[in-house]
Amino acid sequence: MSKLQIESVSRVFAGVRGGPPTQALEKTDLIVEDNDFITILGPSGCGKSTLLRIVAALDQPSTGRVLLDGQPVLRPGPDRGMVFQSYTLFPWLTVRENICFGLREKGMPEAGQTGIAASYIEKVGLRGFENHYPKMLSGGMQQRTALARALANDPKILLLDEPFGALDNQTRALMQELLLGIWEADRKTVLFVTHDIDESIFMANRVAVMSARPGRIKCDARIELPHPRHYTMKTSPEFSRYKAQLTEEIRAEAVKAVQQMQG
Repeated sequence: MSKLQIESVSRVFAGVRGGPPTQALEKTDLIVEDNDFITILGPSGCGKSTLLRIVAALDQPSTGRVLLDGQPVLRPGPDRGMVFQSYTLFPWLTVRENICFGLREKGMPEAGQTGIAASYIEKVGLRGFENHYPKMLSGGMQQRTALARALANDPKILLLDEPFGALDNQTRALMQELLLGIWEADRKTVLFVTHDIDESIFMANRVAVMSARPGRIKCDARIELPHPRHYTMKTSPEFSRYKAQLTEEIRAEAVKAVQQMQG
């Protein structure tokens, strides 16, 4: 059985002030296997985040359904760990307390919470910052904390909505390597939304390219690059071939998106 099945999922938003409805997603299908790392790549406004929010059950589809381990996804739950682009830590909690939040909500004894938090603090490179509050951290450190918080719950699938989009290029590259290293070690199933072509190739074993709005998956490309992956791979001939292919796919959709905005 596949880990995640997205079956004929579409989304239509009601019109504003009596205006016409907006179709964000056409009927979309995607199969995610256990341990897959799939990046969803597409132009701005194509419905990437909408699709991810439906998988998280933060939004409901107009048609279709989402199955996780064969069970319908009907409401948010700890089996799906979500990391957003914006910093979503609780400002009144320390790094350790933020990471423990979901474990505490599940009623885990404090000793167990502390052990799991310590493990992920080490994995994301935040040792020494356990008692810092979010306002004392850089953007990259806040996202490391958010990633650790999501992973600490041991979700069945990790959902990331452009989690590194607000970071500078150097920090973004380091965060890519950090997440990829964790995935290579733990083999967590990941669905990762991005509009960055290099990021989509470097991170994934599959890239799902979405069309301009209304979004649909127009291309599902398998990335046959070896692991472990080092940042120098981004300048390899193999990487360049994938980049040329996906640049053509995404450019065509970006042009359509601009034409739509121009009417």
